Amino acid sequence: MPAVTLSEITRTFPGSPKPALEGVSAEIHRGRIAGLVGPDGAGKTTLMRLMAGLMKPDAGTLRVFGHDPVREAAALRGLVGYMPQKFGLYEDLTVQENLTLHADLRGLVGAERRTTFERLLTFTDLARFTDRLAGKLSGGMKQKLGLACALLGTPKLLLLDEPGVGVDPISRRELWRMVRELSGEGIAVVWSTAYLDEAERCDDVLLLNEGKTLFSGTPAELISRASGGEDGKRPRFEDAFIGLLGGAPAGVSPLTGILRDIPRDGSTVIATRDLTRTFGDFTAADRITFEVKRGEIYGLLGPNGAGKSTTFRMLCGLLAPTSGHAMAAGIDLRHSPAQARQRIGYMAQKFSLYGLLTVAQNLAFFSGAYGLNGRAQREAMAAVTDCFHLGPYLAAKADSLPLGFKQRLALACAVMHGPDLLFLDEPTSGVDPVTRREFWSHIKAAVARGVTVMVTTHFMDEAEYCDRIGLVYRGRFIANGTPAELKRQAGAETMEEAFITLVEGSGL
Repeated sequence: MPAVTLSEITRTFPGSPKPALEGVSAEIHRGRIAGLVGPDGAGKTTLMRLMAGLMKPDAGTLRVFGHDPVREAAALRGLVGYMPQKFGLYEDLTVQENLTLHADLRGLVGAERRTTFERLLTFTDLARFTDRLAGKLSGGMKQKLGLACALLGTPKLLLLDEPGVGVDPISRRELWRMVRELSGEGIAVVWSTAYLDEAERCDDVLLLNEGKTLFSGTPAELISRASGGEDGKRPRFEDAFIGLLGGAPAGVSPLTGILRDIPRDGSTVIATRDLTRTFGDFTAADRITFEVKRGEIYGLLGPNGAGKSTTFRMLCGLLAPTSGHAMAAGIDLRHSPAQARQRIGYMAQKFSLYGLLTVAQNLAFFSGAYGLNGRAQREAMAAVTDCFHLGPYLAAKADSLPLGFKQRLALACAVMHGPDLLFLDEPTSGVDPVTRREFWSHIKAAVARGVTVMVTTHFMDEAEYCDRIGLVYRGRFIANGTPAELKRQAGAETMEEAFITLVEGSGL
């Protein structure tokens, strides 16, 4: 008997013009990892919640181990573990308190509770951190704690909703090791993701788009189907997936026509010397030294908690260094941080939009913050609205936007004033491959105009777009060079392998 059987599942939310899921059918089997794959808004989370018994389908039949997960919830008690997006943690509680709360909710008591806690803390390597607040954990550690909470009660079906979002390659590798071990014990795993490297590692994939099934089968079957009739060249999984979605965006980004041309004169746009920032007795950035030339794409990579965002914030003039020197856009940040900010565009992690303001109000606020007013402000707002296709959403609150449009709005806010220098802090975290390709077409258009770009990312294929890369670990620079140079230094074929090798071999 399959762990999960889905037959013609349909679910529509009140006020929505179309179903979140429509006619979805599939089977999920024990001892296998099933990837639930699709763009933002495809229906992945809705399907996860249906399988978890948190809501009912409007039509169709859903069975988990032969039971209706809503009407026969008692029969499934302890058999289903669910880790929602962002890990479902209480950030004001400690690691131990989160585990205790989830154990209480599952009715886990006495000796069984103590044994389960000990086993899960060992399995996730969190035994040393039981007194640490969940909100103070790195992304990878939050991921492990979320998994531990989902595994309380020894489930036979594990539902993981986008567990790899925002975590570095080392943390993702560790999670895959743990999930493979669980799958080998006969647990059925459903792994929801927009990351196609994760989907390709799954045993089976269910591809969704706009609530409908595009494909159900193995990754190899999808690639094989997509390659039929080709000249023998085998496409990547990403190419096959994007082909099912109708292809990647074509043509040159209209951003080319908005930004002014900045001459590539070989000048240094960013320079740091011994840049350091401490928080109490913790050193987040430790004597960081590097340079970036005009028109370069410079990648700042590192594990979660390495100091990347702290370094970004100092270079944007948003955070004063404890010691050391920094220059951005040709301006000394010690003396003129406000002047530097007028020439910088900053796209923060999770986009930092004002969710209760409309799209138009966000554009007005950020353009004003960057010094635009009057006719120049109106023209800039109109230009980015057209460029990023924001017109239909101008009256919508930013919080209500699909993730891909939040990303477009955040980039629009960062480039409206025509910056010399663009900082992008994990700009594609959680968005689907089509949206990522579109985003990078805009970045390449900006670079073609002479804009200098500094970016952090956990996507190692995106790191290949960079002219040079600085690798940060525990607040220190451990490598600096082109992608090819770093791969040679690590003796690796891919950037992901180079990243892991250089971090683990750093001795820090």
